[in-house]
Amino acid sequence: MPHVLAKISLQLLAKSNVDFLNIASRAQSNMWSNVPMGPPDVILGVAEAFRKDKSPKKVNLGVGAYRDDNNKPYVLPSVRQAEEIIFKKCLNHEYAPIVGDATYCDLIAKLGLGDNSLAIKEKRNVTIQSISGTGALRVGFEFIAKHYGHAKEIWMPAPTWGNHPQICNTLGIVNKRYRYYDPRTLSFNLKGCCEDICSMPPGSIILLHACAHNPTGVDPKPEEWQTLSEIIKEKRILPFFDMAYQGFATGSVDNDAFAVRLFEKHGHQIILAQSFAKNMGLYGERVGGLTIVCADTDTAAKVMSQMKILIRTLYSNPSINGSRIVTEILSNPDLKAQWLADVKEMADRIILMRKKLREGIEKRGNKHKWNHITDQIGMFCYTGLKPEQVERLTKEFHIYLTKDGRISVAGICSSNVDYVAECIHKVTADAKPRA
Repeated sequence: MPHVLAKISLQLLAKSNVDFLNIASRAQSNMWSNVPMGPPDVILGVAEAFRKDKSPKKVNLGVGAYRDDNNKPYVLPSVRQAEEIIFKKCLNHEYAPIVGDATYCDLIAKLGLGDNSLAIKEKRNVTIQSISGTGALRVGFEFIAKHYGHAKEIWMPAPTWGNHPQICNTLGIVNKRYRYYDPRTLSFNLKGCCEDICSMPPGSIILLHACAHNPTGVDPKPEEWQTLSEIIKEKRILPFFDMAYQGFATGSVDNDAFAVRLFEKHGHQIILAQSFAKNMGLYGERVGGLTIVCADTDTAAKVMSQMKILIRTLYSNPSINGSRIVTEILSNPDLKAQWLADVKEMADRIILMRKKLREGIEKRGNKHKWNHITDQIGMFCYTGLKPEQVERLTKEFHIYLTKDGRISVAGICSSNVDYVAECIHKVTADAKPRA
């Protein structure tokens, strides 16, 4: 028996030494030691700081999602009804086609381009289901990287949504900026924009926010879109529209698609990225679409064939639940009418909060001009606040927003709008008026 115990002890000792050596070896040969720490996401950083704040007065104006007047996530009544209808159908969970369900693709193309779209009537559009708006951008940019035969330069407005350049950088696509927002007037810089477009190499791609520009809330007027269309066509530049907020700007999905439909009517072979995160509240369902308008049906067939190959290697097939909800809403006249009312209700609440915020600041005798709050449109507003003023709002008053002064108007509600207005007045009262 003692001999047996001694043998077991030796085996355990040997095993311990091996484990120690293995641990030491792993520490010395870390296969990922070259990976640098990535910078934190700006918006997520604001959200994290907000969560840690214990103040009962805290307000989150960084959130990029709609909130109702009780500052709660909102599920649209039309979406609830669609979900009930789908549930009763007892559908299966088989794979969707690589490019998505054909009915869904047809419906979203018409929603974007319009029922009278010549491209749709002539079957020159290639429309696929994407993983929301980000997925549409990624597929579109990657298609450009692989197959675009002209200058592979994507020109983006300054400023633009932070993910636009990140996707391009990931794909190795050259991305540059054109003048868009004028910080002096807090409005659209038409002159600078046109000058920069005229300097772009023919065949370049220009990224355009179809409506409710993120992050500024500044959109060109209809006549300015007309001017941009003419210059872009003359310069033979490819327009790539990002339409993440259709209906959210004016409350009308048709009004908000004005630029897209104008460009298609003018003969541009546009690319259109769509998202149903905001206008249907389907954030977590990740449902969107990408449309490429081609010159003829033969080209459209070739583009579709390559699109299938590209998607197959990225995620193989899109998800089905979100697209079923969208399809149910857009194909059912009663549900669609309810959805259009839902969209208008959300847009009207945001417009009302803009009005109340401006009034709340101005009635306190603030010496600055605040008309840009109501002049701008959509979910976001570029307040014109400086970084030090933003810092004061956060540290002294527990109001959270990004350092560039962008706020999500959806985070403002009846119970906090007066407090936000008062605090903005306090941090700007002593500042020199803008020129």
